[in-house]
Amino acid sequence: MSLIETGLPGCIVIEPKVFGDERGFFYESFNLDKLAGHGLSPTFVQGNVSSSSCGVLRGLHYQWPNPQGKYVSVLEGEVWDVAVDIRRGSPHFGHWAAVLLNAENKRHFWIPEGFAHGFVVLSERALFTYLCTATYDPAADAGIRWNDAELAIDWPVSEPQLSGKDSKAPFLSEVPPERLPVYPG
Repeated sequence: MSLIETGLPGCIVIEPKVFGDERGFFYESFNLDKLAGHGLSPTFVQGNVSSSSCGVLRGLHYQWPNPQGKYVSVLEGEVWDVAVDIRRGSPHFGHWAAVLLNAENKRHFWIPEGFAHGFVVLSERALFTYLCTATYDPAADAGIRWNDAELAIDWPVSEPQLSGKDSKAPFLSEVPPERLPVYPG
């Protein structure tokens, strides 16, 4: 297992060691001891799976209070996955990192608490899985508009399929400060 830094401190790409032959393959999708050796030791309390068709964009989602760290990957298909630092007081506030996740590269993306998260499906269909460090809390559920010009996320699609909730999400500058996570500084 190797860890790859992104341009956004705290957001890490995890690349598992894959063992394969003509019969198929095997890899560890999560190993707490190995991650702890790199300074990561998340405790997961909820696992989710979503299936989406090409062009579906989910996000940018977060919870506050009761933030969720997310360990995400793709079992089938391909997505372009994005994390945005929305922690008040962070030197990286409003910065984002993206990674291509697919069934072939078998990569995982660690998005810590305090970041908004979203992805867009690039393949015909994608089966997306994520482990969360906190359970879903409807009262804390929040989002940022996917195409916020101030974030300038370079999405690989121009007209994605969105949920009603995601299409009406506020721009980051419209979110009241008390509805944003705080940088631990």
